[in-house]
Amino acid sequence: MSTEGNAVMMSGASWGEASLFVAAAHDLKSPLALLRQLALSLEAGGLSPVEVAELARRMALTSERALRLTTDLTQSTRLHEELFGIEPLNLALVARDVVAELQPLYAAKGRRLTVRVPRRAVVGLGNRDLLRRVLCNFADNALHYSGEGDAPVVVRLSRRAGGQVIRLAVRDYGPAIPPSLWQQLEQRLGVSAQPLHSRPGSSGLGLYIAGQFASAMEAQIGAVRHRDGATFYIDLQAVYQQRLL
Repeated sequence: MSTEGNAVMMSGASWGEASLFVAAAHDLKSPLALLRQLALSLEAGGLSPVEVAELARRMALTSERALRLTTDLTQSTRLHEELFGIEPLNLALVARDVVAELQPLYAAKGRRLTVRVPRRAVVGLGNRDLLRRVLCNFADNALHYSGEGDAPVVVRLSRRAGGQVIRLAVRDYGPAIPPSLWQQLEQRLGVSAQPLHSRPGSSGLGLYIAGQFASAMEAQIGAVRHRDGATFYIDLQAVYQQRLL
């Protein structure tokens, strides 16, 4: 390959890495700015013990979100270095666990998060840690675009392709995405950080990371456009067995 060809490849790789770092900085700016605002409120004083406790709780939840993002970003860059075991998982249980983990963060922002999955075990192939991260990224994305008073963000489970595929989906009620932008999003979903200009504050980083994690599990992510929001989902291979061992 010519030197010129190598230069073009390196330039493209450098651009991709640069855009990823820009997206990471963009997504970290919001929680860091909120932490600064909350810290200044504490420093100003004049708050009741109840108000101080509430500010401290919000600071803890906000810092947890920032830590999740940095952890996910680091893990996504090391996927080629590590082997992630794929095993039968109770997907309904994973969905309930993620909702329980994120409900305090939703409540702190005046939002609601619910789960609609069967009580019985629904088994699919995946990696528990990576799947949790995918669902957390979907739900975290939905948190920013569902306004106070909107219908709850819903985590759902359904069967597809005659039961051979299990879909875990997160439905949000954020601003509608124009058809032209939606087409771009579908083409690049999970491939690169794709800004959603109709949703201010989005860099698409969480969806990019979700796509990387899904690929590591031999799963696929996708999205469905609605007039009043969007559904982001991951499809996993179903496993037919009576119970998990």
